[in-house]
Amino acid sequence: MKYELPKLLYGYDALEPYIDAKTMELHYTKHHQTYVNKLNEALEKHPKLADKPLDELLGNLGAVPEDIRTAVRNHGGGHANHSFFWTIMGPHTADVNKEPSGDLAGEIKTAFGDFAQFKEAFTKAAGGVFGSGWAWLVVDEDGKLVITTTANQDSPLMNQQKPVLGLDVWEHAYYLKYQNKRPDYVDAWWNVVNWPAVDAKFGEAE
Repeated sequence: MKYELPKLLYGYDALEPYIDAKTMELHYTKHHQTYVNKLNEALEKHPKLADKPLDELLGNLGAVPEDIRTAVRNHGGGHANHSFFWTIMGPHTADVNKEPSGDLAGEIKTAFGDFAQFKEAFTKAAGGVFGSGWAWLVVDEDGKLVITTTANQDSPLMNQQKPVLGLDVWEHAYYLKYQNKRPDYVDAWWNVVNWPAVDAKFGEAE
């Protein structure tokens, strides 16, 4: 089984003006596609692994043969991270892009005080990633919501954490529009978070 680029559920221009169409097109068709291609290429060396779900491979990297372990970590992580990333964003609307509801809203209040404090902490984490990486809201092994970051294309799955919300802060995610102004990109990104989708991710992670 070869891994494939997942279908994007909205147009490249759907996240304008917050994320520009050209960045979306390059990010999806070039960067993400490369991760998929390189992952498949690595797994060709060990065909028995090709049918394993990606979360299994990433969740137990020690069991992946050493000669492809780094490739699976980098490209498998890149594929998993981006496949998740596309699904928790959507076009800005007054109804969708406010804040979480239901169980997730309650858990955020318990973990962080209120949504505003959570947003501030997540924004700080995203801004503090050194170099390339991701900021995440995850359900940890104890079933608690925590904010964490990963370097490069490392995935929370590698730490037995289940992602609920994730933000790509590699320069390729924002440089065409925001240049070196990562804080501006992070602030703009909140406008395209699809909170119903994030609520659903939390439900799956519980």
